Amino acid sequence: MASSFTVAELQAQIPRLRRHARALTGSRERADDLTQDTLERAWNKRALWRADPALGARSLGAWLFAVMHSVFINGLRREGRFEALDRVVEPADQPEAASAASVETPLALRDLERALDRLAPEQRAVLLLVALEGLAYDEAAAVLGVPIGTVMSRLSRARERLRRLLDPEEPVMPMRRVK
Repeated sequence: MASSFTVAELQAQIPRLRRHARALTGSRERADDLTQDTLERAWNKRALWRADPALGARSLGAWLFAVMHSVFINGLRREGRFEALDRVVEPADQPEAASAASVETPLALRDLERALDRLAPEQRAVLLLVALEGLAYDEAAAVLGVPIGTVMSRLSRARERLRRLLDPEEPVMPMRRVK
């Protein structure tokens, strides 16, 4: 039995979708386009959405992230590449300075943005869903259509790669063997 959602429920998800789209694309314009395309596809395919009582209100959000992921990957395929999209660092996008440490904040954000840009798209997607959006591993697995073990390994690799990109001087810790 298919269920549906209201315009108000869809509108309530827009801030999270825009934040995720911005993290995926690195540009306000591309993020707005991706969000718009996602909302349009979701509305046209709303009969396919099924509420998951175990997730409650997060069910719609998880489904919308899955739609966004599909729209994003389709866009990369249309462009003929799976490399990270070019990031645009716009001065207007930098947070307002509020303390002495805030002088370093734009530089740290720029470094983080560049490091995220260098991750493989599948690693970046998992990292953003879990770390930024707060999805559980099983939810991220459902969004991406992969097994939970794949989410865990991609997340581990993404975190390690990000760590090395942000601090190349830090020694690489050997992996422990788990029996």
